Amino acid sequence: MNLIKVLFITLGLTLTANAAKAQQKIGSVNTDDIFASLPEVKTISATVDNLTKTKQTEIEKLIGDYQTKLKAAQDKEKTLSEANKEAVTKELIAAQTELQTLGKKIEESRTQAAKDISAKQNELFTPLQQKVKAAISAAAKERSINYVFDIASQEANNLVYNDGSEDITALVKTKLGATATPAKSAGKSK
Repeated sequence: MNLIKVLFITLGLTLTANAAKAQQKIGSVNTDDIFASLPEVKTISATVDNLTKTKQTEIEKLIGDYQTKLKAAQDKEKTLSEANKEAVTKELIAAQTELQTLGKKIEESRTQAAKDISAKQNELFTPLQQKVKAAISAAAKERSINYVFDIASQEANNLVYNDGSEDITALVKTKLGATATPAKSAGKSK
């Protein structure tokens, strides 16, 4: 009987030690705050804004051409008489075809502009996101943190409760050489 008690006590101590050893350290980070403090974000935003303005100007020019041609067709329609009916009707049909083609071109230009802008954002932001991710990993390893939750994310599975976790936002910003900005205080729950 004594041997069984000793085995249970030993087993209990082993399980307790393993449970204590298995505790995970949890931290949090505010990626919105990090990105807001990086000078690269301003440069990327300016580049994307310039591209957006360029695309918008191109589309506005096409719209202007469309409106000019529409007005010309409407003016031509007003000159329609019995004497010139056949010639004016042919011109109006040609104008209608041209307007339809131009309308399609405007829509295609809008679609292509959206794709181009999205591609430029991905091209410029992806390396920066990878850089921030690497800094978060380095900061977490430095603090022996097993899990880091992004308190800026609105995803339900990203953070449910934030009481007592270690916020490593400032450490990540330091690793990135970012300027300090006042951090928003995180609440206990989202």
